[in-house]
Amino acid sequence: MLEKLKERWEISSNWSIVAILIVFAINGSFAAWVAKPVTNFLGISPQNMYPWLYWTLRILLVFPIYQITLPIVGWLFGQFQFFWAFEKKFLSRLGFGFLFRKN
Repeated sequence: MLEKLKERWEISSNWSIVAILIVFAINGSFAAWVAKPVTNFLGISPQNMYPWLYWTLRILLVFPIYQITLPIVGWLFGQFQFFWAFEKKFLSRLGFGFLFRKN
């Protein structure tokens, strides 16, 4: 399995795989943690709206926070190049490739 990840992600060391998986885990928790004070600041809470609406908005808020912080957390683990390329590819697939095009 590790060999398949190395080939797919075009990396050579086991440490890089471990670091990348750690970054994904930490960043997911971090993005969810950051979303709570942001929702509070925006006045979004389950007490003042339907729970399904609150959680939908919260998840929609976590998504951009996750995308912004992923290269930053990756940089802390020495994997900035991997996560920057990952972000560009992912956002291009979502239709945001224009953000990375050079004129």
